[in-house]
This record gives sequence, structure tokens and C-alpha cells, in this order.
Amino acid sequence: MNHPNTESLCFGPIEHAPRGFWRDLPRPFHVLAPMEDVTDTVFRRLIARWGRPHVFVTEFTSAEGLFSAGRSRVISRLLYTEEERPLVAQLWGKDPNAIFRAAQEVQRLGFDGVDLNMGCPVEKIVHKGCCSALIENPMLAREQILAAREGAPALPISVKTRLGFRDKRTESWATFLLETGIDVLTMHGRLAKDMSKYPADWDEIAKVVELRDQMGVSTLIIGNGDVLSLEEVHQKHQQHGVDGVMIGRGIFQDPVVFHPQRNYNDLPLEEKLRMLRDHITLYFEVWGPKRPFKIMKKFLKVYLQGFRGAHTLRMAAMECEDTTTLFALLDQWTPPTHDEDPPSSPNSP
Repeated sequence: MNHPNTESLCFGPIEHAPRGFWRDLPRPFHVLAPMEDVTDTVFRRLIARWGRPHVFVTEFTSAEGLFSAGRSRVISRLLYTEEERPLVAQLWGKDPNAIFRAAQEVQRLGFDGVDLNMGCPVEKIVHKGCCSALIENPMLAREQILAAREGAPALPISVKTRLGFRDKRTESWATFLLETGIDVLTMHGRLAKDMSKYPADWDEIAKVVELRDQMGVSTLIIGNGDVLSLEEVHQKHQQHGVDGVMIGRGIFQDPVVFHPQRNYNDLPLEEKLRMLRDHITLYFEVWGPKRPFKIMKKFLKVYLQGFRGAHTLRMAAMECEDTTTLFALLDQWTPPTHDEDPPSSPNSP
């Protein structure tokens, strides 16, 4: 496989990208949320093998960055294999012309859909007038949607956003977006200013479903926020009427969350360590020195959990500076005969 630094990348043929694939999904369907430095092609491939969602989404990809001096780095976010389908490319930016060109690129590269990020609350991004800042600038949001549709006419267009920026604007903002005719609307049940400090408000997400039905439009509604299991996916569908559910941080607690019969806590220790090894191996096969080792470290809390000695092993693994040292640690480590770990904390590494 080629590395993403030339124009001859192996991305997949456009003829394999089905228009409107969303319509053929079961109800409820589930989606792995786009996450920075997490949902790259490596992680998506592994999740596809361990228990796949119905839909994958790429990492956030800068529309302007695709046509800048940093193109080789940005376009690496759009690297994929056939086992990751259906796969939607998520774009963010400010300039509608850049969104248009990026959507063209996404269609050319053979993706199954285009998603526009109108929900990321990170300050440095919002300061540029991008992502969740578009909630305060609906005219620019509309221009971006029209640009994406014109740039990728063969692909479904979706938007991922929040209930509001500083205060709830669920009805007005959702109505505005639904009137644009987008194929899918993903609503994260929080305000942008709240980041992830408070529980997601699924009653507000249900209002979006009601609005959709009252308007008589066919846009599919995906709910996002605090869902940690497939059981909850079905509960949200039944209680709030969403067509699908997006799971983000839940994948950190259970990397096999999309598997209907498995739970990570119930897996044997040997399998958990093998999953970590597989991730490390594939990560460096694909990226080599192109992505730093420290990115791989954020996955340690995904795998090194739920067994005796996990905290101690995780702390030691965090001190490793390269894959050779980390593999040596895993080879030499033996589980303790009694509990050594302190009580787990949501903020523990």
C-alpha cells in the first residue's frame, strides 16, 4: 500500500460509492463517530474486524488544508481500504469554495458520502469561524452545504452539529438545516460551549425528529451523546425516534461495542493484549514515521483496562517512547496475583 504522499494513492474506485446508501441501512443503524487522531484508517480497519458499525466516518479533514502546502499531511486522513465501507469523509472549513473543491476530491477518491462538521467546539477552530461557529452563521452554513452538494453530486450530504452554540437553538437551527435538503443530520445533544461537561440532552434530539416529521422531509436523524452499548442504541431509537445512533467515546470503554455478542470486559487477558499488539503493528505498518508514537499512546487506555494489574501496566506503557520498548514491556509483563491497582477514575490515563 502506498503512503499518502503522492497523487497515485490507492483510495478506491468511485464506481463503488453507492448514492444514498443511508436509505438501505437497518433501523436503528449505528455509526462510529469521527474523532481526531483516533478514527484513522488503522483504527477503522481493526474495528471492522472486531465488530463493525454500519457506517464509518473519517477523521476531521480540513477543506482548505487539502489544497495547501500541507496537502500530503492532510490527505493522509482520507486514506482507506475497502473493508471500511460504507465510509463517509468528514470535512471542515470556512470558505465554501474550498468545501466545493474538497467535496469534488472526496467524490473522486471514491467515498460513500460527505459530512460537514458544524459541531466541533475546539476554541482554535471556532475562532476561525469554522465548525460549531457556523451555528451562529447559518448563511455561511447554507453556502457550505450547497457547495458540497455541487462538488459531490453523486454522494449523499450530511451535517454533524450541536443543539446550539451558547444557548439552545434546537428548533430554529434544526429547521434551518432540514430546509436545505441534507440527506442526514447528526445532532450531538450538547451545546458547543459546554464541550462534554454535561450529559447529552436526548429530549432535545427527539425534538429534531419531531420537526423532521412535521416538515415532511426525508432527512435521516442520528443522535449522538453518551451512548455506550448496542442496547442503548435500540433504547434511543425506541424512546426518541432517531433513525440511527453515533457512538464516540464509548469506543474507548469497549472497543468491541459494535459486536452484538461481545463485551471487552469479558474478553480474556490474552485477547486484550493481542488486540493492542495488532493495533501497534498495523499503526506502524501504515504510518511508519509519518505519525508520531505519542498518538498511539492515547489508545493504551482502550486496551489496558478491565484486568488485574491494568493500571500499573498502563502507567509503564505510557513511559515507553517507541514500539520496540512497548512490545518488550508486553512480552515481559505477567499479571499480579493480587489487586495492585487503585480504583479506576474517568480521568486516569
